[in-house]
Amino acid sequence: MNTIRILPERVASQIAAGEVVDRPASVVRELIDNSIDGGAERIVVTIENGGKRLVKVGDNGVGMSRDDLLLCLERNATSKIETASDLLSVKTLGFRGEAIPSIASVSRMQIVSRTQDILEGHRLRVAGGKLISIEEAGAPVGTTVEVRNLFFNIPARRKFLRAAKTETGHIVDIISRAGLPFPGISFRLTDGDKTVLNFSASDKQIPRLSALMGSNVARSIVEVEEISSELDITAYLAPSEMSRTRGDRLFIYVNGRNVRDRLVTKAIMEGYGQRLMKGQYPQAVVFLSIDPSKVDVNVHPTKQEIRFHNSRAVFQKVVYAVEKALPRSFPVFPGQGWGKDKWEVNKGEEVGLVSESVWSYSQKMQGAEAPPKAGERDQTVVKVAPEIIGQLGNTYILCQVSDGLLMVDQHAAHERIVYENLKKGFNASQLEVQNMLVPYKLELTMKEKRIVLEKGEDLYRFGIELDHFGGNTFLLRSVPALLTDTTWDSFISELIAGLEEGELDGDALMDNVLTIMACHGAIRAGQHLTNEEITRLFAQLEEMDLPTNCPHGRPIFKHFSYYEIEKMFKRVV
Repeated sequence: MNTIRILPERVASQIAAGEVVDRPASVVRELIDNSIDGGAERIVVTIENGGKRLVKVGDNGVGMSRDDLLLCLERNATSKIETASDLLSVKTLGFRGEAIPSIASVSRMQIVSRTQDILEGHRLRVAGGKLISIEEAGAPVGTTVEVRNLFFNIPARRKFLRAAKTETGHIVDIISRAGLPFPGISFRLTDGDKTVLNFSASDKQIPRLSALMGSNVARSIVEVEEISSELDITAYLAPSEMSRTRGDRLFIYVNGRNVRDRLVTKAIMEGYGQRLMKGQYPQAVVFLSIDPSKVDVNVHPTKQEIRFHNSRAVFQKVVYAVEKALPRSFPVFPGQGWGKDKWEVNKGEEVGLVSESVWSYSQKMQGAEAPPKAGERDQTVVKVAPEIIGQLGNTYILCQVSDGLLMVDQHAAHERIVYENLKKGFNASQLEVQNMLVPYKLELTMKEKRIVLEKGEDLYRFGIELDHFGGNTFLLRSVPALLTDTTWDSFISELIAGLEEGELDGDALMDNVLTIMACHGAIRAGQHLTNEEITRLFAQLEEMDLPTNCPHGRPIFKHFSYYEIEKMFKRVV
């Protein structure tokens, strides 16, 4: 007796539907894609009970004739492609011809549609994949699809749907994502009698960005464009201090299609670099426009996974675009010099450095009508020379500027300085080393001893010389000259733990080791600094490649405007 059998068509359709439709939000996504491909300028979505009872999507697109209505129920019936070679140049969001038959096989569905060239429309009804009727009906130009009782014929799938509020949240997210690359199309979502979301058509991105990411983020976003013959990039990037512990506000679009792509995500993260703390994700929207023949969108039925033919080039271009957009100088007073003629100090104290630099100023950007272009965010908001007030808790340096208060984390600032100097010395093989007059004795654990004996030569490359003195005892004979006032026991213990993660050939591990060294070699929180030391610290920080964040990604400074301060004290409402 045969054990292998061919499944009935209805069962096979329900299995295939599971790849395309897994919840009401999937239905909304597929139908919105069809509306956009159909040239719609207005899309209205209506749901009931989180879409489990009803999902209705109406548009004013080109519509379908009676014959097309019948054909759209057939699996792999599509108007987007004709031959296999067309898969190499897909320009539409949909093309597989699976969405409508998949939805029809697991719901009670009705489609009403009319084209511009005929007076009457047609209504098609189908339940569980079986055609019920098709008849003439009065209708405006466009298409309206009603999907009722999703998974009514698959109880096992239906019981896995979440509460109505949760499913509604997924639908809101889907529509928000779908509407972002098409600001010229209006979108409206209603839940019963309540309007949940309403995007008016606009020629600007800022309203959609505000709805998707919040008005505070939208006001802080910087825009960058990189145009080339092979790839066009438009990115909207929020400052690193607005990063999140989840990557739910990192949106990637390829030719208008919202995708989840590890390559581009990694490129964005690398572009932010050390501006992000470990485990944090930026808020960003990145649009990529590429020749359809150079990207494969036919990877998965949901069409949210893609493959680039030249992934390395895409990666490098995205990293460059993100790095270009983000500030590499003090946003409060970039490139102005930190000389004593430019700084005012309490009590008329004279301070260290002399600089010939001349302060220049520009007007603060007003409003949030459009995100600033890359580079505009670097403009200063300082109108007169800052005044050093002093230290707060011997940890934060306070400076008065024309429009408020600047706080600088002295440890984070010096940590950035030590890190970059260590890195430059290491890369140039010119790391300055200080021999200890009296070797420092260290007692290590058995595990630490093994790592040091295995990687002692690697440690030597960083200017650290450890001699085995017998048992678990080692003598620390030399260290990088930049490390001062360091607690050697905790420093070596943390450094060994960092070495355990892998080989030193990797840039990530090298950065990890240098970060540990910089952290232990930097000025400590709680350490008193004179005004001369503060001025010298700022002068050195200005020369760094990335003076905005410490190597761990923490911000070095925070600026408070007078408006923010007055609002805290209820002087303004």
